[in-house]
Amino acid sequence: MNIYSRISIDPLVCHDKSCVAGHRIPVVMVLELLAQGLSFDEILRDYYPTLTKQDLKACLLYARHLIEPEPIKRQKRKGVAA
Repeated sequence: MNIYSRISIDPLVCHDKSCVAGHRIPVVMVLELLAQGLSFDEILRDYYPTLTKQDLKACLLYARHLIEPEPIKRQKRKGVAA
C-alpha cells in the first residue's frame, strides 16, 4: 500500500498536520482511538464512517514510518563467526 496516496500534509488543512487524504481527519485522532483499544469496525461505525479500513491501516503504516529507526549497519567482530 502506498501510504502517501492516503495520507496528506497540507498547510491549508488541519494546520499542516498529517491527515487522511480527502478528509480533515488528523492521523493522530485515528491513532488515539486505536490506542484506546477501539477496533477498526468500531472506529468506522462510531467515529469516522466516511473512512475505510485501508485509510486506518495507512494511519498505522504512516506512524510506523515516522518512528522507524535508521538501519543499523552490522559490523563483523573479530573472532566471531558471522
